[in-house]
Amino acid sequence: MSVVPFASRSDAGLPALADTLIAENFGEQNGVLTIGGIAATDLAAAYGSPLYVYDGDVIVRRYRALTAALNGFASVYYSIKANPHPAVARLLVDEGAGLEIASGAELLLAEAAGARAADILFAGPGKGELELTLAIAHGIGEIHLESFEEIEMVAALAAAQGRVAKVAIRINPSAAAQGGAMRMGGKPAAFGFDEEMIDDVLAAIAAKPSLHLSGVHLFAGTQILDADVLVFQWAYGLRLAAEVGRKTVRPVERIDLGGGLGIPYHDGDKTLDLTAVAAGARRLDEERRADPWLAGAHILIEPGRYLTGPAGVYLSRVLAVKASRGQRFVVGDGGMHHHLAASGNLGQVIKRDYPIVAATRLSDAERAPATLVGPLCTPLDTLGRQTKLPDMAAGDLVAILQSGAYGLSASPVGFLSHPMPAEVLVRNGRAALIRKAGDFSAPLVNLLS
Repeated sequence: MSVVPFASRSDAGLPALADTLIAENFGEQNGVLTIGGIAATDLAAAYGSPLYVYDGDVIVRRYRALTAALNGFASVYYSIKANPHPAVARLLVDEGAGLEIASGAELLLAEAAGARAADILFAGPGKGELELTLAIAHGIGEIHLESFEEIEMVAALAAAQGRVAKVAIRINPSAAAQGGAMRMGGKPAAFGFDEEMIDDVLAAIAAKPSLHLSGVHLFAGTQILDADVLVFQWAYGLRLAAEVGRKTVRPVERIDLGGGLGIPYHDGDKTLDLTAVAAGARRLDEERRADPWLAGAHILIEPGRYLTGPAGVYLSRVLAVKASRGQRFVVGDGGMHHHLAASGNLGQVIKRDYPIVAATRLSDAERAPATLVGPLCTPLDTLGRQTKLPDMAAGDLVAILQSGAYGLSASPVGFLSHPMPAEVLVRNGRAALIRKAGDFSAPLVNLLS
C-alpha cells in the first residue's frame, strides 16, 4: 500500500504539536509513522533500536525556505554543533551553506563534510592551543576572539606560522539586545567581550600585526520563536558593526549575527514566522545598503537546530508496560543516554515533554497519559512525563520528534555502557546507514561520496 500524508487527529487525543509535525515532515502507512516515505517498523527491523533517523529532504527544504526568506540579506552558515555528523552537514554544504564550528574536532568534521576552509568560522570561549594551531594552519575563514588571552594566543600562533589570521570579535551586547529561551548576552557571560570594552579590544588587536580584524560576531540568545526579537537582535548587531567600523576607520568585512532561530518543542510553543523574518530582513537590508559602514559587508547567520531539528526522529522499542500506584509506565530500550535533551536534563528548568507518538499505533483513538522511561537505573531517565499514548505492548515503537539537533552528540552516551544507537539518513526515499549500532568511534564518513 502506498504511503499517505498524515491526517490531523488532534480530536483523537494526539498532541497538537506532534500532529502538526507529522503532517509537515513525515507520513503514515497503516497507522505506522513513515520517515522519508519509509515505515518506522522497516527502519527498526533493518538497523535495530534504539535508532536515530534523519530525513535529509526535510533539512534541504528548511534550508531553502530560510535562504528564500533572507533573500540575499544574509548567508547561512550551519552551526555544526547541532548535529555534527558529516553526512548531515554535507547536505547543507552542497546547498551552499558555510559551517560554524566550536572545536578542532568539529573542524575535521566540517572538512569531512566537504566544506572549504574559507567557509568555516570558529567560535567558542575556550579554544585550545592545538585547536587554534590547526585552524590557522588550515586557513579557515575566521576565528572569533572572546578574551584578551585568546588575542595573545592567536597572534602568537599565527606569527609562528608566518601567517596573518583573520579574526572577528565576539561582542556580548548590552541587556537591550537579549532575548530567547537561553540568553547568551546582556549579562555577565563567558561568551565574548562586553560591549562596553570594545575600545580596549580593538586596541589590543591593532597592536598585533599577525591579526587582521575582519569581522564582528553577535549572539544574544538561542531558541528564539519570536521573529520581532530575532530581527531586533540583527538590527542591534548591525549597529555594533557600524560602530566598530567607525572606530577603526575601516568598515568590517563580515558581520555574524549569530543563530538562535528556534523550533517548537512543546505544546503551546509557537513556530518562528518566516514571513515576518523575511519582512524584517528586507527592511534591514535596505537600511544597511544605505550605510557606508555596512554596505560592503558580508552578513551571515548561523542557525543549527532550526535546520536539522525537525528532520530527526529518535525511535525506541517498548520493552515493558507496567503500573505503579496508579501510574502507567512505558519502558523503552532508548533513554537519556542517547537523548539527554528529551529527558529535560540539558538545561530545562521546568521539564516538559518533547512531542512523542506511538509510531506503530498512530491510528489508535484511545490515548491516556503515560510516563515514558528508558532502560537506565536512574529516575533521571524519563523521556515523557504526561505523554498521551494508546495501549502499548512490548515490541511497539515510540518516536520522539524534533530530535535532529542536540540529540546523540549532546548526550552521555557512555553512561551505564549501553551501546550507541545506529544513525540513518533518508534521502529521496532511500535509507543509508551513517553510523553502525554500538560504534563509539567516528561516524561512517566513507558513505558520504
